[in-house]
Amino acid sequence: MSTAPQGSPGQRLAVLQLLAGAAIIGSNGLMVRFAGTAPTTSAFWRMLLSAIFLAALVHWRGGWRTLSPRAWWWVALPSLAFAADLWMWHRSILLVGPGLSTLLANAQVFFMALAGVLFFGERPGPRFFAGVLLAFAGLWLLLGGDWATLPAQYRWGVWLGLATGAAYAAYNIGLKRAQAEAALATGRPALEQVLCLAALGSALCLGLVGVAEGSDLRIPSWHAFWVLVALAGFGHCLSWVLISRSMVSLPVAVVGLLLLFQPMVAYLLDVLVLDLQTSPRQWAGLLVTMVGIFVAGLRRRRPPAPRN
Repeated sequence: MSTAPQGSPGQRLAVLQLLAGAAIIGSNGLMVRFAGTAPTTSAFWRMLLSAIFLAALVHWRGGWRTLSPRAWWWVALPSLAFAADLWMWHRSILLVGPGLSTLLANAQVFFMALAGVLFFGERPGPRFFAGVLLAFAGLWLLLGGDWATLPAQYRWGVWLGLATGAAYAAYNIGLKRAQAEAALATGRPALEQVLCLAALGSALCLGLVGVAEGSDLRIPSWHAFWVLVALAGFGHCLSWVLISRSMVSLPVAVVGLLLLFQPMVAYLLDVLVLDLQTSPRQWAGLLVTMVGIFVAGLRRRRPPAPRN
């Protein structure tokens, strides 16, 4: 990965782009709350509208390319994984709040490492295990002392947030493989096209799940509609563009550190906008958990993927 010279205007711009993208992602949980729709409904429209925006981007940047059957099969994995991701994450947001749910979803770092061990023969180093210990210590500070007294629904939201990280790790792995297969078939990168197809596949899965569980997939008001448009256009598409462009100009460690702006922004918005009551112990837990995620992520040579 090429990087701009330290302190150069290009690198400073990349830092600003990355922080902006991370801040936008950090506000996604708040937008889900403000939409005022059922979790499956907001997830469905988020992905359907994102697919429409990405389709317009693909058309503007040169049109569609023919993919091989193998690439189509690999597109199915990120479609299913991200549908599961959003189904769980949007429920976690409503149960534990945007801040904690976003922090828990960043456990994708650990699940990506586990996938590397199970499927790719990788061996985690000492920094990874140190990061795991720090992350669990931070979560104990955030939740551990009060875990037994927390309502059952709140504890369910915590587990859903952690499971979101596992689903997002599967999404990252499938998306990378689908992009590689698409590039082999077309002779050039087809990132936007693969993202568009994965978003459309996720919307289809979420729509079927919504019908099966009896959710009303209709948008209840114009207010909800515009919030969902912002969630799709800014929270999903724009944030991905900003972060993806900045990653090529920054060192991996810097990318990993700056991406931790996501849960920090989400937690601050939870406190400032939704009046979340916190204690010094919980703030310490937040910081320790983020340090653990960062330290664990240092073992990977590739930049960590942005959170949804």
